[in-house]
Amino acid sequence: MLDGILQGLSTAAMPMNILMVILGCFVGTFIGMLPGLGPISAITLMIPITYGLEPSSGLILMAGIYYGAVFGGSTSSILLNAPGCSSTVVTAFDGYPLAQKGLAGKALALAAYSSFTGGTLSAVMLLFAAPALASISLSFQSSDYFALMLLGLSTVAAFSGKGQILKAWMMTILGLMLSTVGIDKGIGIARFTFGLTDLMDGFSFLLLAMATFALGETLLNILVSDPKNMRNKKQTRLNNIGSIKITKTELKELAPACIRSSILGFFTGVLPGAGATIAAFLSYGMERNLASKDKQREFGKGSLRGLVAPESANNAASTGSFVPLLTLGIPGSGTTAIMLGALIAYGIQPGPRLFVDHPDIFWSVIISMYFGNLVLIILNLPLIPYISKLLTVRRAILLPMILFFSITGVYLVSFNTIDIFFMIIIAAGAILLRLANYPLAPLLLGFILGGLMEENLCRSLMLSDGELSFLWARPMTLTFTLLAMIVIVKPVGKNLLNRFRFAPIES
Repeated sequence: MLDGILQGLSTAAMPMNILMVILGCFVGTFIGMLPGLGPISAITLMIPITYGLEPSSGLILMAGIYYGAVFGGSTSSILLNAPGCSSTVVTAFDGYPLAQKGLAGKALALAAYSSFTGGTLSAVMLLFAAPALASISLSFQSSDYFALMLLGLSTVAAFSGKGQILKAWMMTILGLMLSTVGIDKGIGIARFTFGLTDLMDGFSFLLLAMATFALGETLLNILVSDPKNMRNKKQTRLNNIGSIKITKTELKELAPACIRSSILGFFTGVLPGAGATIAAFLSYGMERNLASKDKQREFGKGSLRGLVAPESANNAASTGSFVPLLTLGIPGSGTTAIMLGALIAYGIQPGPRLFVDHPDIFWSVIISMYFGNLVLIILNLPLIPYISKLLTVRRAILLPMILFFSITGVYLVSFNTIDIFFMIIIAAGAILLRLANYPLAPLLLGFILGGLMEENLCRSLMLSDGELSFLWARPMTLTFTLLAMIVIVKPVGKNLLNRFRFAPIES
C-alpha cells in the first residue's frame, strides 16, 4: 500500500497532472456557477479532450472538474437562489437569506472554507480507508438502504418553521408522489403519465429544483417588484455586500458542525447510489436537530450552521463517491457514471484489483483531490469580492439572465422542449405554495429519496416473501429504523409535553 501511495504521489506531482488539476478546478468552478449546468455537463464537455491524455491525467482532470463544479455551484445558490447543481440546492436554504441580509461575502467565504474542509478530510479518509470502506459498502443490503432513506425522510422537521411540521409532511408526500411518475422499474408499467410519452422517464431532479427555486424565485421577484424602487434597491445592495472575515466566536461554533458534516458526507458518498445531494440534506437535518432552540429558529432564515453543514457534506460526499467507483466499479452518481465510461474507454476495468493492477491511477486520483482542494481555496477566496458584485447587477438585467441559464440548463439535460413547459407549470405551483407559506425543501427531499426508497422496498419485500419483518431482521436495518422513529416522534412528543406543561389546572 505504501509503495502504491508513493507511486501515486509521484504521478500526481507531475507538471502535466498538476496542470490538469488547476484546469479542472477552474473549468468546473466556472461551469458550476452557471445555474442548472453542474458537474455532469462540465465533464461531458471535457470528455473529448481527455481521450488525448494519459489515463491518470484524464481522470485527474475529470475529478478536478467534478469537485470544482460542486464547489462553484454554491455561488449561484447563495447569490441568486439558483442552485448550480442538485447537491447545492440545500446551500440556498440559508445562503440566499444571508446574501439578502448583506452578508454575501461572509456566506461565500464560509462556503469556500467548508468545502475545503470537507474535501480535505474526505481525501485523507479516502487515502487510508478506501479498500476497507469498499468491503463495508458491499455489506449494505436493500433493507439497509430503505431504512437509511427512511431516516433521511424523518429529518423533514429540519426544513419546516415553527408550527409547520404538518405542512412539511404534506410537501414530502407530494415529493414522493412526483417521484412515482414514469415507468415502474420493477414491473415496467407506465404510471401517472396520462398517455404522454414525455413523462415515461418521469421528472428530473434538476428540473424540479430549478423550477421551484431558480425559476420560481425569479418569477416571484418579477411579480412583487416595484420598478420605481429599482434604483434604490440596487444602491442598498451595493453598500451591503459585507465582509469575508470570520470571527473567532463563529469559528468556534461552526468548526464542530463542519467536521461532523464532513464525516457524515463522506460515509454517505461511499454508499453506492447515495450521492452528494442526499448527504447535503442529511447533514442539514442533523445540524438543525443538534442545534439549540434559538439556533433552530435561524435555519432557513440565514443560519451560518445551515450553510456550513451542506457545503461540507456535499464536497466530502463527492470525494467519497470515488470509493465505490474505483474499488467496486459501481458509480455512485450520474457524474461518476460518466467517469466509469471514461475509465472503460481507456481499457481499464474499475474494481477490487484496480489499486493492485494500476496503483499509479488509483492513488494519483486520490492524492490529486487534496491538491485540487488547495487550488480551489486559493482560486476562490481572492475572487469573492468580485463574485459578490453579481448582487449589484441591475434586476432588469439579472432576472432575465437567471431565467435564461435556468431554462437552458434544464433543456441541455434532455434536449426536450416539453421539459420547459413542465418547468413553467411547476414554477407557477411553487409560487402559489410559497405564498401559502408551504416549505418547498421537503418536496425536493421526498422526490430525491422516493425513487431509491421504492426500489429498495421492492427488493426487500421480495427477499422477505412480502413480509415487513425485514425492518428488524438485520441489526443495521433495525438501528436505522429505530433512529427514524425517534426523529419522527420527537417533535410530536415535544408538542404534547408542552401542552400538558402549560395547560391550566382546574381548581
